[in-house]
Amino acid sequence: MSELAADGIPVAVSLRVLKLSRQPYYRWRKQQVTPSELVEAYRANALFDAHRDDPEFGYRFLAGEAEAAGQRMCERTAWRICRDNRWWSVFGKKRGKNGKRPGPPVHDDLVQRDFTADDVNELWLTDITEHRTDEGKLYLCAIKDVFSGRIVGYSISDRMKARLTVNALDNAVSRRSDAAGCIVHSDRGSQFRSRKFVHALNRYHLIGSMGKVGAAGGNAAMESFFALLQKNVLNRKRWRTREELRIAIITWIERTYHRRRRQARLGRLTPIEYETIMDPTVSLAA
Repeated sequence: MSELAADGIPVAVSLRVLKLSRQPYYRWRKQQVTPSELVEAYRANALFDAHRDDPEFGYRFLAGEAEAAGQRMCERTAWRICRDNRWWSVFGKKRGKNGKRPGPPVHDDLVQRDFTADDVNELWLTDITEHRTDEGKLYLCAIKDVFSGRIVGYSISDRMKARLTVNALDNAVSRRSDAAGCIVHSDRGSQFRSRKFVHALNRYHLIGSMGKVGAAGGNAAMESFFALLQKNVLNRKRWRTREELRIAIITWIERTYHRRRRQARLGRLTPIEYETIMDPTVSLAA
């Protein structure tokens, strides 16, 4: 700003172009760094030095080290500064499931929480759920057609690998052979970002879409199905074997959810009834 003024451009004009207000700018010129900001910077430097020397220290120990270096502060202040700068103890901080964060998306979010469709094979949603048995966990990857709410494909396995999602996609396409151009929306799980799944999408000429990290409603329509499954199957009893639970899941999807559970948004029709009325070309075997 000063350089522009030296070149003959009025400060008011520069501020107007940059969409800045005059009063805050001149207050900043008068005192560019406030005393409180300067104190916090010294405290942050002391905490960072202590963290660099001893990465295993939590914020309480770091506050003690900073005080020994001449920067006294309460533990709450030390916690806030460490949180803002992500200076966590290498031992104490949990970083999500398996210590991993969601990776970068391989697709844009084409849905933007608009879970509506005007026809079959226009928008599919997919996700993975898990449940314990006495033999260990069982994983289900399901694919839901938003138009009717029908589960068009699913895969069940004792391992949550990329193959689980690919098998579910293979199952969906085998039932819906005319699905080319359909959007397949998921979260940013590693299984959906894997090369195998992306290649499967390309092979079937499907369009990938991914929600944002931390967006609670990013795949809400799929979560509603899993909530029903949890209530009606998974939490009904203790499951001794994976095979017992697998049969129960398939039976509930194919017999109850598809053919007996009426949905208000479908005019009190079941998913199969709704598809048969709205799109007779979709066969019952689909």
